[in-house]
Amino acid sequence: MDAASLMPAAPNEAIQEFRPGDTVKVNVKIREGDRERIQAFQGTVIKGSHQKSHTPRNGYTFTVRRVSYGIGVERTFLLNSPLIDSVEVTRRGKVRRARLYYLRGLTGKKARIKERR
Repeated sequence: MDAASLMPAAPNEAIQEFRPGDTVKVNVKIREGDRERIQAFQGTVIKGSHQKSHTPRNGYTFTVRRVSYGIGVERTFLLNSPLIDSVEVTRRGKVRRARLYYLRGLTGKKARIKERR
C-alpha cells in the first residue's frame, strides 16, 4: 500500500496560485494547549509553486524565506497540510529560475526582486 492510497490530496481553495519570486502570506494554524490561533508568515517563495489547474501531489512542499531582525528565516510548508489555513499572494515577482537559493547570500538592495506586471 502506497502513501497516495492512505490520504487523497484534496486541493485547498484558500490557496492562491503562486510561483517562485512571489511574496506570499501563509496563514498557519498554531495549537497552544487547547486553543488554536492563526499566525501569518510572510516572505518570498524560493522553492515550489501552485496552480489551480494541477492537483498537488502528496508530500509536495514549498519554501518561504523572510529576513527577521537581520536573520534569514526559512519555513517549508506541505501544500496539502491541514495546518495551512490560506496562502495569499501580496506581490508577484519576476525571476528567471525555479530555485532562488542565491537569495541566501544577498542582503539589502541586491536581494530585491522586480515586480511582474
